[in-house]
Amino acid sequence: MPTQVRIFAMPKSLGETLSASSSASIPRSMPDYPSEIPASLELNGRVPMMETIPEKPKECGITFASQDTLPKLPIPELEQTCKKYLAALKPLQGPREHAETRIAIQEFLKKDGPELQRKLQEYAAGKTSYIEQFWYDSYLNFDNPVVLNLNPFFLLEDDPTPARNHQVTRAASLVVSALEFVRAVRREELPPDTVKGVPLDMYQYSRLFGTARVPTENGCQIEQDPDSRHVVVLCHGQFYWFDVLDDNSDLIMSEKDIAINLQTIIDDAAQTPIQEAAKGALGILSTENRKTWSGLRDVLMKEEGSNNADCLGIVDSALFVLCLDYTEPATAAALCQNMLCGTNEVVKGVQIGTCINRWYDKLQIIVCKNGSAGINFEHTGVDGHTVLRFASDLYTDTILRFARTINGQAPCLWKTVSPDPSKRDPESFGDVTTTPYKLEWDMSPELNIAVRFAETRLADLIGQNEFECLDFSGYGKNYITSAGFSPDAFVQMAFQAAYYGLYGRVECTYEPAMTKAFLHGRTEAVRTVSDESVNFVQTFWADYPAEAKVEALRKACQQHVNVTRECSKGRGCDRHLYALFCVWQRYLDDENSLSPSSIGYSSPIENISERGSIVGSPGKDSVLSMNEEVTTRQRGDSTVSRWLDAHPVPQIFADQGWDKLNNTILSTSNCGNPSLRQFGFGPTSGGGFGIGYIIKDDSINICVSSKHRQTKRFVDTLESYLLEIRRILRITNRKSTSSKQTRAREIDPDKTRRISHRPRARGRMITGMDTLRAQARSSTGTRSPTEESLMMSEDDELGGYGFFDAGMLLQALRARGEAFDQGEPKASERARRRDIGKKLRLVEY
Repeated sequence: MPTQVRIFAMPKSLGETLSASSSASIPRSMPDYPSEIPASLELNGRVPMMETIPEKPKECGITFASQDTLPKLPIPELEQTCKKYLAALKPLQGPREHAETRIAIQEFLKKDGPELQRKLQEYAAGKTSYIEQFWYDSYLNFDNPVVLNLNPFFLLEDDPTPARNHQVTRAASLVVSALEFVRAVRREELPPDTVKGVPLDMYQYSRLFGTARVPTENGCQIEQDPDSRHVVVLCHGQFYWFDVLDDNSDLIMSEKDIAINLQTIIDDAAQTPIQEAAKGALGILSTENRKTWSGLRDVLMKEEGSNNADCLGIVDSALFVLCLDYTEPATAAALCQNMLCGTNEVVKGVQIGTCINRWYDKLQIIVCKNGSAGINFEHTGVDGHTVLRFASDLYTDTILRFARTINGQAPCLWKTVSPDPSKRDPESFGDVTTTPYKLEWDMSPELNIAVRFAETRLADLIGQNEFECLDFSGYGKNYITSAGFSPDAFVQMAFQAAYYGLYGRVECTYEPAMTKAFLHGRTEAVRTVSDESVNFVQTFWADYPAEAKVEALRKACQQHVNVTRECSKGRGCDRHLYALFCVWQRYLDDENSLSPSSIGYSSPIENISERGSIVGSPGKDSVLSMNEEVTTRQRGDSTVSRWLDAHPVPQIFADQGWDKLNNTILSTSNCGNPSLRQFGFGPTSGGGFGIGYIIKDDSINICVSSKHRQTKRFVDTLESYLLEIRRILRITNRKSTSSKQTRAREIDPDKTRRISHRPRARGRMITGMDTLRAQARSSTGTRSPTEESLMMSEDDELGGYGFFDAGMLLQALRARGEAFDQGEPKASERARRRDIGKKLRLVEY
């Protein structure tokens, strides 16, 4: 049976959009499914892209209840955007370079800017957001592998009950919690996200499950089966599937039933030697260059007499993919690598690492042999804040469900829960397949070779990157706020100081700010480097008094807070300038009819070898590559030449400042809460660092990646800075109390006490430092900088919320898309679906 998917439609050209009426209703909520594909999709060979399709929220539904009240993301004033752009570039440029940028901006404001601003305003009149389709297109036209370039990861904390940190137990528990989350979203019972009582956009939750990124020769498209009810399990690179929901999205299997299925799958997968299984591990193909992967999918789909197309449909339409790894990474850094890109282990010339046990085009839940678990997600349509909510609820529900087995009165996370499957009439489940089936691919010689080459290329890619983690336990949010600082700004300045301490310079830094208070809002780019931050790092590393260093830090942090606040209100400069760039590029293509891209214009990141621009704005190649391609393809065409001469690149985009701001060296993101141990992503440029961090009450967890750019040394420098700045803060404020102390600690023991009949305290007062010092005297090993600081900080003080950017890439157009039949599948189709794969015999568990 062909897999039922929804393919979202691509936008019209800019000219068509601007000429159309702008009075059309603005889609705001959940999607509906139209009955036919618009004929316009057949034109020009363009690939259908994701778009917004309207639907009213369900009666009594709470998840999307606030969608119609959310304001649209505002288009900033052009002059204000240019002013902020100059401010962001000033500390990164020399005097001459900055003067050139200033001239370019002045020319832009006089010539191209106002016209592009007008066109953008007209384009956005009937859209949910002025930026989302442009940003979304930039992701879908990204041609390089998504692994290590686009997909981030979350590493969950271990289950607080040690006995449950077993692979099958943990995996089954997480699957049940994930399915309850799916049910809550589909029934619109998931409470909406809010910040200080302000509702946030919830649209992304409808795109989290049953969704796949599908490559084509002209770019990727997003496909979704909104009625998906099965999961796919990967084990030793082999694929299995079984149904988990009925037509009402109620669970049809208990946690024990799922555990039996998972153990059955593990036992079956172990029967095939890993070296043999690796040779047919088709998941490795999802790590390929997107155009290469598109060609290989065509081979899978079109081979006569093969069931590969049906197997591919099962994978694409699954709710999510569960990856059961056979490894037990020993360190935090190894765990992070495993969740981000898998391990690289070659034995006798065959890859047997966990990198073969992935499918990167979908949401993945990964569970190691020792129960360590994480999430890797394709985030074109969802950002880190959305997946963080999913991960948090996942972790919370596993704990609460276990608590209810002890005390039936323990609270429940969900408004309603699925009826107990063990107490339901099996007939009520409908036509479902609860026994796991193994997908058996027909491996042609071409596919065997493709798997081999994809694996060797991925092994190279993994080997080019390194990861280091810092689990800093010296202090966290409580101490930072007690010292009067914003936790996020404080940690951002730590990155600046550590980098300056190593290299003696500042570099372009990026941090996303959430804009989900707006309809279909995603992120805006916060540019951390400012005049104040530069003054701070220079002051910190110079011979200045402690008071001067703290004052410089306060000013730098306050400036960062101010910029972040503006960006959260949609008043940054990056997204606005990027939208203006895309409008110009579309206008050029529409006028000249030379579109080399599937969507009517050259992708701003189509020819970039690194991901750097994807998290900010288009990179320097965005203008140059397009002009070079036009010149190459139309060499000798004097008409084209004259047209380009008459329509030159706006000066602001040809200036070196545009290149500099979009070559991110420190790509950072603050995303997490106590349910996560680590969060991270790959470096966004060849010479940069990818830094994911989580600020907890009493600790800071940081994961740093780079292409072998002294990552360990950077992390060590960062830890040293965090300890040193605490020492400096204590010098300037000796009355500060530790964030872990209670009000009782503030009592001064030297004060005259009231007369009391209690016995006078006798003996020696003890503190935690006594234990530490005793350990120090008896220890024969080395101590970490944190321990060293604790040893000396008591007496010798003179010694020595955010989320990961996913881009503003969600759907922007209305009421057009490929339809599918919402009716019941025919009996013949159901019967055929049952035949996909080899049925397994269940084991005792």
